[in-house]
Formats: sequence, structure tokens, C-alpha cells
Amino acid sequence: MTIKDIYKHFVKCNGTISTDTRNIEKNSIFFALKGTHFNGNKFAKSALEKGASFSIIDEKEYAINEQYILVKNVLETLQQLSTYHRKKLNIPIIALTGSNGKTTTKELINAVLSTTYKTSATIGNLNNHIGVPLTLLQMSKETEIGIVEMGANHLNEIEFLSNIALPDYGLITNFGKAHLEGFGSIEGVIKGKSELYNYLKTHNKTIFINKNDITQIKQADNYKSIVEFGADSQNKIQIELENSQSYVSVKYDNKIIKSNLIGAYNFNNISVAIAIGKYFNVSTKNITSAIENYTPTNNRSQIINKGSNTIVLDAYNANPTSMIAALENFKNLEATNKSLFLGDMFELGKKAKQEHQDIVNFIESNFSESVYLIGEHFYNTKTDKTFINRFKTFEELKLHIKKAPINDKSILIKGSRVMALERILDLI
Repeated sequence: MTIKDIYKHFVKCNGTISTDTRNIEKNSIFFALKGTHFNGNKFAKSALEKGASFSIIDEKEYAINEQYILVKNVLETLQQLSTYHRKKLNIPIIALTGSNGKTTTKELINAVLSTTYKTSATIGNLNNHIGVPLTLLQMSKETEIGIVEMGANHLNEIEFLSNIALPDYGLITNFGKAHLEGFGSIEGVIKGKSELYNYLKTHNKTIFINKNDITQIKQADNYKSIVEFGADSQNKIQIELENSQSYVSVKYDNKIIKSNLIGAYNFNNISVAIAIGKYFNVSTKNITSAIENYTPTNNRSQIINKGSNTIVLDAYNANPTSMIAALENFKNLEATNKSLFLGDMFELGKKAKQEHQDIVNFIESNFSESVYLIGEHFYNTKTDKTFINRFKTFEELKLHIKKAPINDKSILIKGSRVMALERILDLI
């Protein structure tokens, strides 16, 4: 069966896709994806019993009747179907990638554009070889602009995703020390993320570029179709950082926009959303309203008051670049009795030992009390500062806090997703 034939079924099923039999939608198409520890083909029958109209499989023994569509490779079929659908939609697609801030930036862009257009954007961080196709397939004929987040931890992944999504516009939030195990070095990160620029340049599409980021400018390489923005009077879209001592506020079009985001690093994320809004003729009033009403979720720079403590919860993920940025911002916040809870950073490969030690060295020079480091990497760092407490496991931290409760503190919680440091909220 061809992709064109499968697409006809997709349209008849109202464009509904399922990949998990635990939440099958009625009249959907079930894609029997495979993983390291599961084989979706084994659940094809269950999907149909729960209401799916068709099950797409790639193992012949599971094909029982005409409701089973046998293909060579289920994942490749999903990817090809999403690209076919994207072409049928014929709408502008904005793609974004970067080491830090992708999801927050994507949500800000969506908040701004959705004031004026019917938008469809990546849900959560479904930004890989499965998430990008699913993002495209959730777009409907009512969608006017699509926003696709792309993640990668190896070279050639962004190129691959770009050829699935076929974006018309693109941006890179930044280049940082993320996924060094896969990219090998910061140079590898830059090369990998810049695959989006390469795609856009090859296909004569448009790049949104932060003129305050020298590395981005070099990677754009004097490309003609660029929309420039930033804190520079020469930029057509001029945006200035007004305040970052608490919540970030920016100046744009002679107006002060006050966000609910903390950290000067969010200035660039906000700036991108403003620039894209301006490009797509969203009014300053709507841009301002969208940014001021956006509130971060999912453990991303959330401000939480609990008991006598004020907490900056930034436990969604971490890498050396975002960790330093968070620490610098927290250091500069107008607060007293500061305390740090930091968890291990992952996917750093051979550089893990040095990168964690660098964080400890930074802490030694910039903080003087109540530091709690959690995880094997941090546990194996060296320090002679008695205010730095190291715990090999979360359970060890838990026992310590029971004996020495945390009160009247301004707290930063940050670590990689695997560490699940939001659990600390239950301890303080």
C-alpha cells in the first residue's frame, strides 16, 4: 500500500493517530512502533479492539484481515505520511532547535502567533524522529501556521528532521554544552544545530537570527533571507532588556513588556517570539498580552512559594551551559538566604567529570552557604568548602533534610530530567 493510499485512510479517520494502546482514540490509525523493549505489532489487535480503525504493522504474522495494513517499516511510514500531510497542508512551518530554551521559546512563539492565527505547535517536547511526525500529523486544514520543535543529540538528526518537516522559517535558540556525549564537542553541537540553517539556505527559506549572538551570525554566513532582531539600534526589530533582577521585562516598540519568566537568558527567548510576531504582522498589543500572560510550566523556571521558602524550580533539564546561566541569574537575584539544590547533568560522555567539577568551582567562587549536590557525578567532585553538601543518591538527601529541615530560604532547584529533582518539593 502506498503512502497516498494510507493518507486516504488518514483523512477518513479525521487525521487521528495513535501509538499507544493505553490511550487509543476511536476511529484512529494505530502505528505499531517498535522500541528496545517493546514491539508494537503485538498490540495491533488490541488497538483495533479498543476502537482504532486500522493498525499499521511491519510483521506479516500479525496481519489478520483488511484492518491490518502491512508496510516495510512502521516508523518510516509514519515519517513519510507526516511529510505527505505537511505538503498537502501547504502552510508556513516555523522550525526551531538549539541547546537550551527550545520548549519555552516554542511556547512563547505559539502564544504570540495564536492571538492572530490558528496555530498548531509541538506538544511538550515531542521533538525527535517520532515526535516531529506526530506534531505534523496533528495539524489540520484549519491550521494557518505550524510550529515545530526539533531536538537532537547527534550529527545529522536536525538535517533528517528538517527533511521531514520541510520548514519555511527557522531559528536556533543558542549553542551550548548539551549532549556532548553524542556531538563530541561544542564544535559538534554548533555543526549539528546549524543543519537547520543549512536546510533553510539550500531551499531559499528564511532564518530568524539574533544579531547579538556572534556564533549564529557566523553560521548564517551572510545569507540573504534573514530577519534580524536584538538589542541593536540598527536592527529593524529592536528589543532591549529592561530588567532581569526578578521577572524579565523588555522594551519593544516604546512599550515595556513584563514577563513571568526569570533569568536574563530568557531575554533571547522572548525576543524571538516578538520578532516572529512582528514578522507575521501581530499587533504590539497582542504581542504584549501574549508574553505577559504566558506562565511557565513543567518545572521550567517556575516560582513556587512553599511554607517559608521561595523556590525557583528549574528541574526539567540541565547541561553545563544552562546550569551556569541559572546559577549566574540566581546569584544576581535580589534575595537573601540562598540555597542551591543541583542534580547531575547527563549525556556529557568523557567530559562529565570535568564539567561537574567546573560547576563546583563556580559555586565555590560565587556562593557561601547551603549547597546540596545530588548524584554520582557531583558526589565525586572535589571541594574543601563545608557549605557544599554532596549526596550520592536522592535517598541520602532525603534523610539529611529530615534531620536538618530547610526554612526561610530562597532556593534554586536544577538538574537533568533523570534526576527528577521536583521531588525536593515534598521534602521542604
